[in-house]
Amino acid sequence: MGKGVKAAVIGGVFAVMVGGAGYGAFNIVSALNDDGGSGAGGSASVKTGPPSKDEIKDASTKFLAAWAKGDAAEAATYTNNDAGAEPLLTAYGESAHIKDVKITPGAATGATVPFTVKATVSYEGKSKPLSYRSELTVVRGKTTGRALVDWQPSVVHPQLKTGDTLVTGEAADPPIEAVDRNGVVLTKDKYPSLGPILDELRAKYGDSAGGTPGVELSIRHQAEGSADTSLLTLAEGRPGKLRTTLSASAQAAAETAVKKYAESSVVAVKPSTGEVLAVANHRADAFNAAFLGRLAPGSTMKILSAATFIDNGITSMNGPAPCPPSAVWQSQTFTNLKNLKPNENATLADSFARSCNTAFVKYADEVQVDSLTKEAEDRFGLGRDNWKTGIPSFDGSVPASGGPDTAANLIGQGQVQMSPLNMASVTATAMTGTFRQPVLVSPKLDDREIATAKGLSSNTVAQLRAMMNRTATSGTAAGVMAGLSGSIGAKTGSAEVDGQAKSNSWFTGYRNDIAAAAMAQDGGHGVDAAGPIVAAVLRSGG
Repeated sequence: MGKGVKAAVIGGVFAVMVGGAGYGAFNIVSALNDDGGSGAGGSASVKTGPPSKDEIKDASTKFLAAWAKGDAAEAATYTNNDAGAEPLLTAYGESAHIKDVKITPGAATGATVPFTVKATVSYEGKSKPLSYRSELTVVRGKTTGRALVDWQPSVVHPQLKTGDTLVTGEAADPPIEAVDRNGVVLTKDKYPSLGPILDELRAKYGDSAGGTPGVELSIRHQAEGSADTSLLTLAEGRPGKLRTTLSASAQAAAETAVKKYAESSVVAVKPSTGEVLAVANHRADAFNAAFLGRLAPGSTMKILSAATFIDNGITSMNGPAPCPPSAVWQSQTFTNLKNLKPNENATLADSFARSCNTAFVKYADEVQVDSLTKEAEDRFGLGRDNWKTGIPSFDGSVPASGGPDTAANLIGQGQVQMSPLNMASVTATAMTGTFRQPVLVSPKLDDREIATAKGLSSNTVAQLRAMMNRTATSGTAAGVMAGLSGSIGAKTGSAEVDGQAKSNSWFTGYRNDIAAAAMAQDGGHGVDAAGPIVAAVLRSGG
């Protein structure tokens, strides 16, 4: 044998381990069980400090070897949570029917060891190869002092989360062939952001779309009602066709735009109908923050706050809204963005276009505790938990907060929570005066009842559109919206978050019959990240 290679025949199973870098390929190894989860070899002292290079190699090798040979109980003893690890590792071989497992570790980076898994999924005479990459991290056991694999479900497969398991069998739902509003087929491969959304649509409409289920390896999620995530198809089912409201061109633009900014999401809707034209997320966790995010929307909330002022006769577009350098409300001091010059003679349009926080806070005295809440619910259809888009969504939250939060809510901080879907809808309502609940599939498909709200008067709409247009052409959004023709409007926003060095970036805007809103966590000002995303989607024309 070549230098650094050691071979052994153990219990009739041939195993090869490669030296050199200290890692190699192994398959169903049964010799590495000297620890057995029983402590540190009888040593009286408990080790402390980070695991050494040799300990990292030893712990990861033993864990991966036990997993590869299908001994879930043994593999679990090499983790810092054997009670959590064993059920999932057991399901890997039993419920998921994953066999002939071969794991090839790569070079460790610190305490983290990447590895490649190659295996076969076999079920009722049907088999397919399975291959993917994952990683593990070795830590020091708090009580034993042993070097142990830090247990996370993602070690077993990168898409697994706490409470998930793996199953192979007849799919829970028939597959669907989702198409856009013009009949263009929408696939996960071409539109990666749609992966979780297509899974949700399949779970809800797979049966009614007329398909038949196939045989698949899937992730079954713990949360009741959550759609399975398909990982591998062993036998194709017959898909049923499902028409969505999406636009392939807008979706493509959204997918490209969010890739440029970490933890970002965007939604575009058609204001004249409420139809969702695009939804995209760029996140490591595959969470549909575009529909389900619950974050303070920053100054994009001033659209709704301005509508509250107008509808309650507090001030108007051309009425006073002074912009002092600071404003105090119930002992809390509010300030503006750096370098924003005060203007004691400002109108609401002036302060809106420049995104002056203090101008809005100064009117907190004249806003009833529940005024903003009523405006959100009654006119913009928010916060009633009754939207039925076709997949799970968050409907926004504008609570009637007392104390300093009465003022903070007016500038999109405090207790207000929104998603990009909510803010795209707010913009659509401000454009048209009519609240049209966003939908991803036609309500006629399943006779679901759509949320309603009374909307805005033509006078309020005219003022909101004029202020948003001014913001887009000469205010804080002008640089981002430059070059967009047609009827345009926008509002910038940034939301401060405790513990973050940078604020969350928010932006919402419209162009003709398309309204879009985006958010980028830790993205800075509205024009820094969310703005370019929205502009790119608006530029697609829907």
